Amino acid sequence: MIKMTSRLAVVALAASFASETYASEWNVSVWGKRRAFTEHVEKLAELVSAKTNGEFTMNVSYGGLSKNKENLDGISIGAFEMAQFCAGYHRDKNRVVTVLELPFLGVENLAQEVAVSAAVYAHPAAAEEMAQWNAKLLMTSPMPQYNLVGTGEPRDKLADFEGMRVRATGGLGKAFAAVGGVPTSVTATEAYQAMESGVVDTVAFAQHAHLSFGTINQADWWTANLNPGTVNCPVVVNIDAYDALPDAHRAALDSSIPAALEHYLANYGELLARWDTVLAEKGVKKVEIAESVIAEFRAKAADPIRDAWISDMEAQGLPGQELYDLVVKTLAEAKAAN
Repeated sequence: MIKMTSRLAVVALAASFASETYASEWNVSVWGKRRAFTEHVEKLAELVSAKTNGEFTMNVSYGGLSKNKENLDGISIGAFEMAQFCAGYHRDKNRVVTVLELPFLGVENLAQEVAVSAAVYAHPAAAEEMAQWNAKLLMTSPMPQYNLVGTGEPRDKLADFEGMRVRATGGLGKAFAAVGGVPTSVTATEAYQAMESGVVDTVAFAQHAHLSFGTINQADWWTANLNPGTVNCPVVVNIDAYDALPDAHRAALDSSIPAALEHYLANYGELLARWDTVLAEKGVKKVEIAESVIAEFRAKAADPIRDAWISDMEAQGLPGQELYDLVVKTLAEAKAAN
């Protein structure tokens, strides 16, 4: 009887150990609410769970684990296993990927944004910098070119940007500053209140964010074609957590990334297709900026900001010129493939 009891105890202990070994549960920190910007994270969780028969699960938290500006810090200390952040929230911590936020790069669609982001993320300098925060770059959160919403009369000439208080981060903020704007980097979740209270005159966002954070509800107009650039928002994982995954779970995660991004692109495409309807429903005027104005904006912002970024990176020991050239090369290849 004692031997049988001992044997059962060993079996139970082995079963317990096996469940601990093969069950993976990750916490994922994002913010706001579920929207086009987070669909690849949600899809990734769904695919990974399906591939592992529920043994690897991801709990996606919208603001419950960390503030959006602190997600990279949370990853670095292992407070959670996966997170999304935007480079402009802490440019000093993720200098390499800010090459993707330079204004007027010429990216025309989300597929091209995925291509250039993947190329930069794969560069050794990007991996090394993220490793300082115990973070591994997993995938991008591709967004279309940002455009402005504002109140009152449309700002459709460069002179109208003089003194304009604009919510714009990273390279976009520098671009508007180059033509007299006054950028502020309030977070996405603070943008509506900043606009409502008059702290900012305009807000630069991609379409999904104007919807999700309500700035479109404050707007009288939207610039359809200013397209000065976008922000780059990686999804990262804690290196220790990634390395600790069983091989099958790590393979399930890695192999699910392409499908998660495909889902994201398809979902965002539906939003873009109905954007004009959204504007009409909300009574927001669609403003087309003259090509001459855009050319003037590009001349004042693109080259000087790019050259300053390259010089700054090189001075810090980072391959600024090499990274910029990589973006240009990858973008050309992506356009040729299309």
